[in-house]
This record gives sequence, structure tokens and C-alpha cells, in this order.
Amino acid sequence: MIYSVYIINKAGGLIYDEDFSLNKYTEEHTWQEHPIPLVFTADTGRVLVKFGEIGAIKPGYSVIAVNKQPVSGTMGPVDIPIIDMINDPKSYPLTLTFGKGKVGANEKLMLASMFHSLFAIASKISPVDESSGIKQIQTEEFVLNCFQTITGVKFFVIVDHKQTATEPLLYRIYELYTDFVLKNPFYLIDMPIRCELFDQNLKKVIEQIERASAYSSATLT
Repeated sequence: MIYSVYIINKAGGLIYDEDFSLNKYTEEHTWQEHPIPLVFTADTGRVLVKFGEIGAIKPGYSVIAVNKQPVSGTMGPVDIPIIDMINDPKSYPLTLTFGKGKVGANEKLMLASMFHSLFAIASKISPVDESSGIKQIQTEEFVLNCFQTITGVKFFVIVDHKQTATEPLLYRIYELYTDFVLKNPFYLIDMPIRCELFDQNLKKVIEQIERASAYSSATLT
């Protein structure tokens, strides 16, 4: 699965980001009675798990449906705050559907700047001259893959461990960037990317890569 795509300009500014994992992977759970062994918060405009863990439901996951009815903010399907429904014993049995929490715009800007700094530090401390910086970061939950152009623009994608062909994906995104962004006469270099054709073709590429990866995994098993 491909979670997200980011593009950072040579100064470390975030000029493009897109999440592809929102609501792709969901976890549903029904509680017959109060209380739920999770702590929730609604400070970000969405109801998020703050503490606690049940199966795949972890901190950072947000409530995207209540009793199988989709919600997009902090209010439930009957105009009652979701937090109030969770805390009210009369609301049970209660079914909640969870999805990956969305990172806010300000958080993305901060994370892009931090990654740009880490990339520069990695290049400096490398024992090899003219180091290419960070190409991959692996964690228990995801893998970050990065490609930097000769002009200093960084493309990086966040994927799960099963996702294959991430290097060709980065090169393909770069090709789309040159075809639909740099060749756009109205685009100003290093400014945020607002190009519908780029968005549409990127989505197609993501879908193609994910289908190919899923087929490859199924063939191997």
C-alpha cells in the first residue's frame, strides 16, 4: 500500500503532498457496553484515539463511522458529539469504524522541513564523499523512500513493507512533475503545485503500482 507522496523544494519547503491511504484500511469494532478501553480526543477536528490499543486500532486512528454511518468530523450521525456517544452508556451497543488519522497541513510543513534538515545532516556526516543523503528509512509500520534530483528537489513516498517497485514509482512521479508541472507556463518554480493533470496522472500511477504489487504478492504466495 502507498500511504502518501511528498515533494519538497531545494529550500526545504513542502510544495506538494497527497494522502492515498485515508479510509483504504479500516477497522471496525462493536462494544456491547460502556466503557470502551480507549482514550479519545477531539482537539484536531476529528475524534482520534489518544491512548490505548485494540488489535489494529492504535493511537492516531480516527473515527470515520458510527454505527456504520460515515462521519467526517466530531459530530455523530444524529448531531450528537461522538465523544458524548462514547461516554453515554445508553448509546450501547456501539459500533465504531476507525481509519488512519489525517496529518494536518501545519504538521506536514513541519515534517517536510525536519526531513530536509535530516537529509542535509546525513549527507554531511556520511563517510563517503558526495553522499546522496537519505534514500530509505525503515520502521516497524512503514518505509520511507526518497529520490533527490540534481536541482535539489526531493520526492519521497511512504509505503508499507509489502509494497514493491518504490524506486520506479519515484522516477515515474518525477517524470509526471517534469511533464505536467515544469512545462506548465503558469507554474512558478519552488511554489506549491496546483495542477489538476498532475493530480490525475499521479493517482493513475499509484493505482497501477499498487495493482502490480498486489498481483506480485499473490503470485508469490
